Amino acid sequence: MGLLYLLFAISTLHMTALATTSPSNNIHTYENYIKTSCNSTTYPALCYKSLSPYAFNIKENPHHLRKTALSRTLKAARNASFTVKRLSRQMAGLTPRLEAAVIKDCIVTMENSLDELKQSLNAMKHLNESNEEVQLENIKTWVSAALINEHTCMDGFEEGGWVSAAVKNKIRNSVVKIAWLTSNALCLINNLKH
Repeated sequence: MGLLYLLFAISTLHMTALATTSPSNNIHTYENYIKTSCNSTTYPALCYKSLSPYAFNIKENPHHLRKTALSRTLKAARNASFTVKRLSRQMAGLTPRLEAAVIKDCIVTMENSLDELKQSLNAMKHLNESNEEVQLENIKTWVSAALINEHTCMDGFEEGGWVSAAVKNKIRNSVVKIAWLTSNALCLINNLKH
C-alpha cells in the first residue's frame, strides 16, 4: 500500500511539473515578454502583431527578439521595394518625367535601406561577446540609416506635388509600414538589455 501511495505521489508530481511547463503555458509567457518589450517601441500594436507569431522562437531572449524584428522588417522592406519597382515598370512611358524621377529616387533609397537592413541582420546573427557593444552600435547606425532612407523615399512624394495621388498612395502605403517596422526594430535594439 505504501509503495502504491509513493508511486501515485510521484506520478502526481510528474504530471504537475509537466502541466506547469506545457507549451500552452509557455506561449503566454513568451507573448507577454514580446508585448512588454513592444511597449517600449513607437508602434507597439504593430510590433506585437509582427512578432507574436514567432513567440516560440523568441521565447524570452532579447537577442532572438531583436533578430526576429530585423528579419521581419527586412522581409517587409523587400516586399515594399518590389511593389515600388513593379509600379515603376507598369508606369514606364506613361508618367511625366518628374514623377518618374521621384519614383526612381525612391527605388534607389529603398535599395539602400535594404542593404542596411541586410547588414544589420547579418551582424546581429554574428554577434559575439568580445565586441558586442561595438557591433550593436554598428547595427544601430545601419538601422537608423535604413529608416532615414525610407523617410527620404516618402519625402520625395510629399514635396512638389509632382506625383499623382494614386501613385503616391500606393507607394506610401508600402513604405510607411516598413518605416514603422524599422522604427520598432531600432527601439528594440536600443532599449533591450544585452
